[in-house]
Amino acid sequence: MPQDYHDITSSVSASLAKFRADMPDVARGFTALAQAAMKDGALDKKTKEFIALGLSVAGHCDACIGFHVQALVRLGASRAEVEEALAVAVYMGGGPSYMYAADALVAFEQASSAAPAAAGA
Repeated sequence: MPQDYHDITSSVSASLAKFRADMPDVARGFTALAQAAMKDGALDKKTKEFIALGLSVAGHCDACIGFHVQALVRLGASRAEVEEALAVAVYMGGGPSYMYAADALVAFEQASSAAPAAAGA
C-alpha cells in the first residue's frame, strides 16, 4: 500500500507546531535559513525545490518528499520535470533512492490530484 503523503505532512506539521512552540529560537532560525535558501536568485524557487526533492529522496525523508512535492505542484511542476529530477536523484543515490523516487511519484500524484480541489476551496 502506498504512503499517504497528505497524512504524513499533516502529522509532521502538527508535531512541528509543538516543537516550534517549545523551541521558538530554533524554529525562527530554521525558518530564516529556509527562506534565505529558497528565495529567487540565480536559481528560481522551482529549481531549488527540485534540488530539495532530490536531497529528500537521497536522504530517505518521507515528510521532506511530501513537503517539497507539494511546493513543486504549487509552482506548476509537471510530472515529466519531477521524473527527470528523480532520475538524477536515483543516479546519485543508487538503489535506495530508486525506491524513494517511486514513493515521490506517489506523493506527486496525490498532491496533483488534491491541488485543483484546494484551489477551488
